[in-house]
Amino acid sequence: MRLKHNSILLVFVVFALAFTKQDSSPLPEGFVYVKTIIPDLDVELRYFTTNNFVGDTIDGYKSNKLILTAQAAHALKLVHDELQMQNLCLKVYDGYRPQQAVNHFVEWAKELGDTINKQQYYPKVEKRNLFNEGYIASKSGHSRGSTLDLTITDGNTGEPLDMGSPYDFFGEESWVAYQGISETQKANRELLQTVMQKHNFRNYPNEWWHFTLRWEPFPETYFDFLVE
Repeated sequence: MRLKHNSILLVFVVFALAFTKQDSSPLPEGFVYVKTIIPDLDVELRYFTTNNFVGDTIDGYKSNKLILTAQAAHALKLVHDELQMQNLCLKVYDGYRPQQAVNHFVEWAKELGDTINKQQYYPKVEKRNLFNEGYIASKSGHSRGSTLDLTITDGNTGEPLDMGSPYDFFGEESWVAYQGISETQKANRELLQTVMQKHNFRNYPNEWWHFTLRWEPFPETYFDFLVE
């Protein structure tokens, strides 16, 4: 009788596992959860929170899970390993971004009266000019899966190094070549630029935090699967 009971239980467990696997949403081929490559990476996806320029959670972000193409994730591990030799770490604010999130930004930008976080993120830019000045666009390299936003943190405290402007700050203070910052802030930016470029990430000059893998695998494809 016990044997029969155990057999029924085993069948139930196998069925449940099969159903769970079938019910899950696997990533498209070529993408990975970056924590499987870099388990101790510090990830704070700002668009999964309200701590961003919109002031609300963004469409398509269902969890704080960093997703990138496999090539970008492995290149990022080389950056991570090199920095750890200097008692430094990486902190990632965004990686793969669904197209629906980009659409959310576009619709938000059209609502000129919604300026709840203007003072923190774009104090010198009128919201109606965010498109013309290149801060908001209908397509983003993030949706191709090999672009990410990040900074360097102190290995002892976990605090981000001072880069001279906050992440996602819309203004010339965030330009890589901006000179109106301290020598320490310039050195911190240079360190990030140097280590990322060494491992084949190119920078967007107007955002010190923004990098795209050279020879990215999906240069013309904009994905829209959820971050979950």
